[in-house]
Order: sequence, then C-alpha cells, then structure tokens
Amino acid sequence: MLKIDDMTMKFGGVIACNKFNANIEKGQVVGLIGPNGVGKTTVFNVVTGVYKPTEGQVIFNPKEGEEYLLTGLSPDEIAKLGVCRTFQNIRLFKELSVLDNVFIGNHLRIKSNVVSSILRLPSYRVEEKEMYEKSLYLLEKVGLKDSMDEKAYSLPYGMQRRLEIARALATEPKLLLLDEPAAGMNPQETRELMDFIQEIKEEFDLTIFLIEHHMEVVMGICEEILVLDHGVLIAQGNPEEIQEDQRVIEAYLGVE
Repeated sequence: MLKIDDMTMKFGGVIACNKFNANIEKGQVVGLIGPNGVGKTTVFNVVTGVYKPTEGQVIFNPKEGEEYLLTGLSPDEIAKLGVCRTFQNIRLFKELSVLDNVFIGNHLRIKSNVVSSILRLPSYRVEEKEMYEKSLYLLEKVGLKDSMDEKAYSLPYGMQRRLEIARALATEPKLLLLDEPAAGMNPQETRELMDFIQEIKEEFDLTIFLIEHHMEVVMGICEEILVLDHGVLIAQGNPEEIQEDQRVIEAYLGVE
C-alpha cells in the first residue's frame, strides 16, 4: 500500500529523518513510535505532501496494478489518490456544525463545477443530496448523529477526535494516517478509541498508519510497529518483538 524509500528530510543543518524506510501492506494497522521530537510527524508530513523530502521517495499502491509517486505532489492531489490524515492538534472548523465539518470532507470527490453549484443546477442538487446522506451515515458510524447540529467546539475532546476521523473518512481514503489519536483522552475514551479504529478499519476497508505515545493503543491494535530515534529507524517488528528490543528500551528509558 505504501513504500517509503530512503526518505531523508533536512531543515538547514538539522536532519529530522535520515534514510527512513517503510513498507505498509494493505489492510495493516502500523504504528510509528518513538520519544518526542524524533521525526514522527515529519514522516507524516512528507507522506501527505506538506514537505518534499530532501532525498528519497514515497510510493502509493492503492490496488494491484496501480502505483503513484507521491513525492512532489501537493496535499490535495495526494488526498484525491486516497491518502488522508488527522492531526496531532485537532483541526476542526470549530464554529461550524458537526454535520458541516463532515460535509466539507465530501467536496474532495465532488464532480460538479463551480457554476453548477452556484446556479444550483439539477446535477449539483443530486450530488448535494448524496453528500448529505453520506455525511449522516458517517456521523452515525462514529456515534455523532444526535449531535449533528451542535458546533464542533462544543463536543467533548474524545468526540472531536471522532469527528475529525469522520471528516477524513468522507474523502474516501484507502490509507488513513492518524497522528496521536489518543492524545488527551482518559482511559475510558482510549479503550473506546481502540475499538473504534478496529471498527472503521473493517467497515471502510482501510489501511491505517498511526503515530501514538499511548502504548496500550499501540500494543493493542498494531500488527507492525516502527520505532524512530533521532530520525533513524532503530527497530521494526510485531508488538512482542518491539517490547523486548533493547534498542527501543534504551531509546525510551536511557542506558543504565
């Protein structure tokens, strides 16, 4: 689904990521972990077109027989191919309603042009009705249909996270990147999030790549884990292998 080859990202004299490699298979939940400030979000920013890597390339294979070089594409072009993300700091349209936040995500797939939407031609009205129904469906799936008319900022923190994911799902992604989805959640919200991620993975046939500091989430739902330290991939494996890897223990706890 996603192949990252020798990706290096430099900011002046600072190397945020150095020769980073990853292969993510279709249908996997893959975690990217490491101490703060080691380059995890930089990896996401390169994959989604926020940054163009100094070296290396990112290749997206949404299905057999299709291959796209993401390197050099803009974020919207990458999203249209089926790669969408959420952010470490929630980025909702806070003054808009819950429904409108999800409705906006549908616009990536809209076929009508600006003129037909302004004049509200029949073709646009049909498409608008479909987007509305799709938005309601997604809100129901994430448990927010009863809150559809509320302002986004009025939702509890955990529900705002779900809303951001619902908006991402509206873009019809094949690969969903989640940047610290459990950040700021209490234990109950965290357990619900783990179940929620598994549910949407199956429901929407997703491949999921996530950054997370909450080890209960990482060890509980990830099939493969990548570990970064100072921009370098130091370990890769299943949860059991990562828990026992001495390099990972030293990266988190230091050397005695």
